[in-house]
Amino acid sequence: MSPIRALRSLGNILGIAWWAEVETKEPSTTYWFGPFLTRRSLQGNLSAFLEDLSEEGMNSIDHRLVRCRRGEPLTI
Repeated sequence: MSPIRALRSLGNILGIAWWAEVETKEPSTTYWFGPFLTRRSLQGNLSAFLEDLSEEGMNSIDHRLVRCRRGEPLTI
């Protein structure tokens, strides 16, 4: 495991990792994108993830940034 990945995992375990909760309406799905060590790095990577969802035909995409601990499942 790379040092960055280990730090992200530790941050998630401690509940200080940054995640994006992304919700789509059609189909109605919630995606969790993360973990990231900083809000800035999450924001820097989020646009590509949102673009991928849009290209896959997802409609009405909304998101919020949260600092928390997440486990599986990452798609609901």
